[in-house]
Amino acid sequence: MKKSLTERGPKTEKRTSAAIVLTAVLALTACAGDIPSATPPSGKSGCGAFNVAVNPWVGYEADAYVVGTVAREKLGCTVNYKTLKEEVSWQGFGSGEVDTVLENWGHPELADKYIKQQKTAVDAGPTGNTGVIGWYVPPWMAKQYPDITDSKNLNKYADLFKTSESGGQGQLLDGDPSFVTNDAALVKNLGLNFKVVYAGSEPALIQAFRQAEQNKTPLIGYFYEPQWFIAEVPLVKVNLPAHTPGCDADAAKVACDYPKYELNKVVSTKFANSGSPAYSLVKRFTWTNQDQDTVAGYIAKDNMSPDSAAQKWIDANSDKVAAWLK
Repeated sequence: MKKSLTERGPKTEKRTSAAIVLTAVLALTACAGDIPSATPPSGKSGCGAFNVAVNPWVGYEADAYVVGTVAREKLGCTVNYKTLKEEVSWQGFGSGEVDTVLENWGHPELADKYIKQQKTAVDAGPTGNTGVIGWYVPPWMAKQYPDITDSKNLNKYADLFKTSESGGQGQLLDGDPSFVTNDAALVKNLGLNFKVVYAGSEPALIQAFRQAEQNKTPLIGYFYEPQWFIAEVPLVKVNLPAHTPGCDADAAKVACDYPKYELNKVVSTKFANSGSPAYSLVKRFTWTNQDQDTVAGYIAKDNMSPDSAAQKWIDANSDKVAAWLK
């Protein structure tokens, strides 16, 4: 999502093909994509630059701008927001381009590489958010076809979901191709007559679900929580085979639902050892799914700027903010 970062969605596992391309992306972002804060408040010092990765979904954007605004206003930091997809963000830990990723959706392969092997990153604790990924249908479909929420029954409805892009099979609509997804393997391993088609971005995925509910047209697709849109259109989750420990260890053989994700923060090792007050802020930052959805809704639904949305929430939640600054 900074495609446009106007509506949210979870989670990248795609690999960028060449290290030189990733390096170039980071360099370009550093030169052209940073959004520096205003001059720090007078009388405050000791923080310096604070480089915050902004991954492409509006819930993450809510995290980033709330933490960034507090860092700027209360700690005097010069905040640089860097619009990057997930794996590129992790690569930025070693180069110094990125100080923190504020919403990590699992990624054991990235943790193994950058935390355990390269030791360029460290876990900075939970965000307080619980993440859910799965398949969803609009409310009208769950009401008209009650058994459609059991994945065992999906094949009998496959014809409902055919589109020009699905090649005679039912369409399963995913979002940004960079998001964490097991969907192609799930379709294959569960023997479903469906084809994964990508909407291309979180805003496109949200608009597809919105229109499907408004027009009563069939749609099944990838979605996730926390997500402000669920309050507008209460999508209904399809029950895939229950997740059990290790059932998704082999990506090619996955035949179970996604796990629940206890979302966490990750910071560069250099930043963790820097003595920056911004590191203490990141460590103490926690909030709820409702908090995140509130700020994300201000941005995506109410068309507020990220800075204004963050400030509105901060002004209404001074006790929570104070706890991050102790």
